[in-house]
Order: sequence, then structure tokens, then C-alpha cells
Amino acid sequence: MSWAQSVTQCIQSGGMLTSVEDLAESNFLVEHADLYTSKTSGFWIGIYRNVNGQLLWQDNSPLDFVNWGEGQPSEDQLAYCVELSASTGYWSILPCSSQKGFICKKPKINPFLFALYLFTDAKRDKANGLLNMWILLTLVLIILLGIGFMIYFLFKIKMRSETGREARWCSRQLEYSHAQTVRDNDSTNNKEKNEHSVV
Repeated sequence: MSWAQSVTQCIQSGGMLTSVEDLAESNFLVEHADLYTSKTSGFWIGIYRNVNGQLLWQDNSPLDFVNWGEGQPSEDQLAYCVELSASTGYWSILPCSSQKGFICKKPKINPFLFALYLFTDAKRDKANGLLNMWILLTLVLIILLGIGFMIYFLFKIKMRSETGREARWCSRQLEYSHAQTVRDNDSTNNKEKNEHSVV
């Protein structure tokens, strides 16, 4: 891809062409870029010259570290872009229309922000955003239905246990009143027997 196509591709995937901030990061990139030397000899990185001829990183990080190859950069190549050599890790200036691989750098995001990004990305892709919105609404509906069923069944269980308690209480009351009636009848019969015996 050309440098401009690479920039576009990185932006569409949520990143930017990589900046290289120190030797450790440069070594890391070379180590991983070396795996792709059979496909490309170099990769576009996010350094470019502005209209004043200044070299800048696309992500606005400071240009504190450089790893130029021998004789690079040349002042007469202002309209050119920068590639990272897959084999050496040195940078060189090439025409921006050259076909190279590219390395994107994405900011770290935590899972909650990723989920938020996933469901609010409708501006970039309306169809995908609508699909994500329907997925979110479906999940919310399922959760609400689950909570509703849970409350219903808990209420039903509570009502059954209260009804059972009332039935047992009524049963005990009936037993108690029946026992009381039997005792009263027995005492009345005993009194009558006693009265008959005395007479």
C-alpha cells in the first residue's frame, strides 16, 4: 500500500501509523517486522515532513529518537515518506506512492471503554451501528425479562409459603378448638355424672 492508503487503513482500524519513541521500541518492531521480510522489505511508519520541512510524528508524539540509515534523510526529498527496513530497522526516505507494508499503533483501552466504543461506533458505520444497537437492546430486554421472571417466581414462592403457614395456623386453631370442645364436653359430662352420683 502507499503511505496515504496505510494512514487511512490505520485510522479505520482505530490507530495511526506507528511512532518509534526509543531504541527498545525500535528493536521490538524490527524483531516482529523480520517475520514478514518475505512479503515486504519495509514498513511505513508515521513520520512525515510538514510543509515547512519539519519531521513530525502522525500521532503528535515528540521526535526525540531517530534511527536513520546512512545518508538519510536528504533535504531535497520533502515530498517523500519514511519506511522502516524490515531487516535492519533503519529508516529511509521513499516516494509516498511506493508499495510497502505498514505498522499501526493503537492506544490502549480498557474493556469497558471497548464495549462502549463497540456500541457507540454508529457514526463511522451506520449499518454496523444499527446492528450493535439492536444487539444492545436485545441484551437489555433479555436481562429485564430475566429479572421480571425472577421477581414473579420469588413472589409466588413467598405467597405459597405464607398460604401454607396460614393453613397450618388455621389447622392448629381448629385442632385446639376441637380439643377445647372435647375437654369442655368431658368436663360437663363429668359434672353431670358427679351430680347424679351425689343425688
